[in-house]
Amino acid sequence: MALMDFIKKQFIDIIQWTETGDGTLAWRFPMAEMEIQNGASLTVRESQVAVFVNEGQVADVFGPGMYKLTTQTLPVLTYLKNWDKLFESPFKSDVYFFSTRQQVDQKWGTPQPITIRDKDFGAVRLRAFGNYSFRIGDAKLFHTEISGTRDVYGVADLDGQLRGLVLQNISNAIASSGVPFLDLAANQIQFAQALAAQLVPEFEKIGIKLENITVQNVSLPEELQKILDQKIGMGMVGNDMGKFMQYQTAQAIPKFAEGAGGGSGIAGDAMGLGAGVALGQVLAQNLAQGLSPGAAAQAAATQQQPAVAVVSPADVMTTLEKLGELKTKGILTQEEFDAKKAELLKKLV
Repeated sequence: MALMDFIKKQFIDIIQWTETGDGTLAWRFPMAEMEIQNGASLTVRESQVAVFVNEGQVADVFGPGMYKLTTQTLPVLTYLKNWDKLFESPFKSDVYFFSTRQQVDQKWGTPQPITIRDKDFGAVRLRAFGNYSFRIGDAKLFHTEISGTRDVYGVADLDGQLRGLVLQNISNAIASSGVPFLDLAANQIQFAQALAAQLVPEFEKIGIKLENITVQNVSLPEELQKILDQKIGMGMVGNDMGKFMQYQTAQAIPKFAEGAGGGSGIAGDAMGLGAGVALGQVLAQNLAQGLSPGAAAQAAATQQQPAVAVVSPADVMTTLEKLGELKTKGILTQEEFDAKKAELLKKLV
């Protein structure tokens, strides 16, 4: 067995790495007790980089190609080992291979809403997510800063660090993009470009090159979503405040009537009746102002003259029935009922 180990040690003359799957960033050639023969062949395939490390210090870095390992092809290692005086063969050195191909469709997102500053709303909170792709840009720096002496270092090991960098730089990216917060959802490309500008130097510090980043969704908080809906509503009426108030009144009537109708007994019915009449008059005035050619003049004249409400016989009968119930319950006196009845009958045409 010792003889076979000796023979194996003496004839380690081919160094190469064939990736067997996705997700591996760094892989250490399994040297064990073996040594590298003088004149050994090093094969570095496309999308790979090989790094020789001597006693913890990075020596020579090889890009794609085939190399014969001699003092000429290992200048740094030759200097470190003083081979210019006496070449040692075989020799020991750690060899690391790095995958430089793109690692695509890496996910990022905000697990919790993050707080950012906005010029329009002050401090606001948002959720966002997307994906990005990267590759190893500086194998030597990546080895010294990240992967170290591990036998295998994968994308999954780096995922948390890169996601943290993305989340850390979102606020600065939004500030530098100049895009108002409410417009972020419609300017995702511009947001992504600003985020990439923030992340590129941060990734380079650990030997990573950011190839691409996308923003697939920006979710607004509920309260700001309501403001955005109002902004869209104003845009639909040409940013005319009068028409927008008409729109708001029309939207509010069903909700108000529903809330008023939720009251119990005769009091709730009376409140719903009064609210409905009042809101109906407001809506009629708003619609008249928006649709009539002389809306402003007519509105001024209406304010100066007392309005005479005109109702249909069916409405009068319905109201009288409700007033009769109030009188039966003792809420209205006979005199109050008669006065209201006379008032309603005058409105019939």
